[in-house]
Amino acid sequence: MPELPEAEVVAQQIRSHLMGARLAEVWVGRADIVREGLRTLLWYHGGILQSVDRFGKSVVLGFVKEHERRYVVAELGMTGLLLFRTARTKHPQHVHVKMSFEGASEPELQYWNPRRFGRLSLLDEAGLERYITRRFGCDPLRISPDEFVKMLRGRRGRLKPLLMHQQVIAGIGNIYANEILFRAGLHPNRNASRIGDATRFKLYEQMQAVLRAAIQSGGSSVRDFFAPDGTEGQYKRQHLVYGKEGQPCPNQCGRVIRRLQNERSSFFCPLCQSQRSSR
Repeated sequence: MPELPEAEVVAQQIRSHLMGARLAEVWVGRADIVREGLRTLLWYHGGILQSVDRFGKSVVLGFVKEHERRYVVAELGMTGLLLFRTARTKHPQHVHVKMSFEGASEPELQYWNPRRFGRLSLLDEAGLERYITRRFGCDPLRISPDEFVKMLRGRRGRLKPLLMHQQVIAGIGNIYANEILFRAGLHPNRNASRIGDATRFKLYEQMQAVLRAAIQSGGSSVRDFFAPDGTEGQYKRQHLVYGKEGQPCPNQCGRVIRRLQNERSSFFCPLCQSQRSSR
């Protein structure tokens, strides 16, 4: 469930509490939770956390030791969380990695992942570059309006799957794709090649607005998401259509929100997001 806003909130909190701290020890409870680089685990002991970045739905911790840089990439997947030890952990048997720090306001960072769709990767600089190139398209918060419009001009297929295609636009999942498309007045099944540039710019603006507002609100705690300090994201209170099948359209158009089942459930207003729109 964690998407770009949740990953950004995680990165911000880790940056605030652990930046500059020394990684004293890493405990791995399950070897299969580490996608690659397990044999380099001991290198990280004594490393200094120098950077915390987000790529798509993943959080990247950068360590420096003896003039060498290495990284821990944490994929949040569907249920993955990075939690401080002081946060309450449901089902602690699903904590698969613990990182102990010295000189930090939080002594331990835990990787909790009950369904294990996400993994950790321990990478050097070349490995991180390959990882990013292979997995992530443009960042929706960093791409310019003109770049976004140009990219959409060259794409075919339905808008919602395109927004969620991580190798095209990294970080948007089902929750935020629904919210963005509603605010842009676009049906989830509209073809990306059949909308004009003005509509593409509007989609860009709504994408930016939704993602930034969600980050500001701490993300969306719809099911299992908690920030590292254990707090819940409050943006779910601002959802207009996600999970609201049968409820009145928030635009007060007189229709109700419908649910369309494709690869993932789409929630939309059949009037405000008409598939026959000429835009």
